[in-house]
Amino acid sequence: MSNRYNSGRPGKRAFGGSNRGGGGFKRNGRSVKFKKGPKKQYINPERFIKKAKPLKHTVYEPQNSFDDFELHNKLKDNLRSAQITTPTKIQDQSIPHSVTGRDVLGLANTGTGKTIAFLAPLISRIIHGDCKKALIIAPTRELAQQIQAESRRISRGLRIFDVLLIGGMSIGPQLRDLSRQHQIVIGTPGRIKDHLERGTLDLTDLDVVVLDEVDRMLDMGFVNDIRSILSSAPSEKQSLFFSATMDNKIEGLINQFGNEPIKIVATTADTSDNVEQSVTYYNDKAHKIDLLHDLLVEEGVDKVLIFCETKRYTDRLSRELADRGFKAGSIHGDKSQGQRKRALEQLKQNRLNILVATDVAARGIDVDGISHVVNYDTPQSYEDYTHRIGRTGRGNNQGYSVTFVEQPRSNNNRSY
Repeated sequence: MSNRYNSGRPGKRAFGGSNRGGGGFKRNGRSVKFKKGPKKQYINPERFIKKAKPLKHTVYEPQNSFDDFELHNKLKDNLRSAQITTPTKIQDQSIPHSVTGRDVLGLANTGTGKTIAFLAPLISRIIHGDCKKALIIAPTRELAQQIQAESRRISRGLRIFDVLLIGGMSIGPQLRDLSRQHQIVIGTPGRIKDHLERGTLDLTDLDVVVLDEVDRMLDMGFVNDIRSILSSAPSEKQSLFFSATMDNKIEGLINQFGNEPIKIVATTADTSDNVEQSVTYYNDKAHKIDLLHDLLVEEGVDKVLIFCETKRYTDRLSRELADRGFKAGSIHGDKSQGQRKRALEQLKQNRLNILVATDVAARGIDVDGISHVVNYDTPQSYEDYTHRIGRTGRGNNQGYSVTFVEQPRSNNNRSY
């Protein structure tokens, strides 16, 4: 290793090449062209610039403790052991209704405790014999895995068995688990629908269905899969809907499959309000990587998500940053579920402090402490942009986003 990597801080080196695929390649002497993806929207760079609003540190005063809720005593013991004693707003206001079997619509941001808000009453109802089987639908594999981990943590020793149905993993173990005793099925819409079509998942005895992050699932195009899944379930069941936002599509889904749910509003300010958003202009690819390097070594840049447009370039940039001495990894749709899970765990445990990702991560990462989001390539749409920067500025914490934009030739180099 040359001296530039032994100076105690990551060192620069030349880096070029295109972040876009070429026109094609040769296979068996024949030219094969790449398929074109969706056309990228033009987004005025000024939309990537926004000052963070002053943060309001409000403390919610709950009306209940977990001991006050009508939950099974053994479950309460597990919650205490997990140091879950003071309910958040969504927990405080929804659990008294959901534990009795009432349908609930909970409007709550990620990070407000909604997972416990639906898991605690669900597990209590299973222990009491009021629920034989429950289905929890989540938009991403990572979120489904997090729900499973939380369920196992608070149901320890209660003989509650679950099945995880997600893509990116062998279907064999899922078939084995479905054949065994289980009360909770957790999964993503595509894999759940696949098992229904195979006849390996039966929902005729379903008592409770939970749709977590409904808005994200609909944004990702799962509306037809969700309607198909819910149509396979009994009409007489408890339905719990959790979403950060409410629109006509969500309202239509609830009107079709819900039973007059009680509405709990526990949303905080938009995540983007907590994010200081800026733009950095670059001249060429070598200038771009040098600007990124300079950003990553700045004080206060602690844990970073970098978004790239393509899977290939995501891996390439991750390797380049690792060669420069940064603790960097990558995640994208072609990675196996095991690889994606390991990268996220390394980020959570600070074994990595930089994760280079495609937009799959914008909807799949729930990691505390992300200080900066870097849009190394501009997003396909402004909606994708808001999902990306939503990984920072969580709760009452301020986050930062930096979007790299190619320098217009007629203007001087500048950064905002």
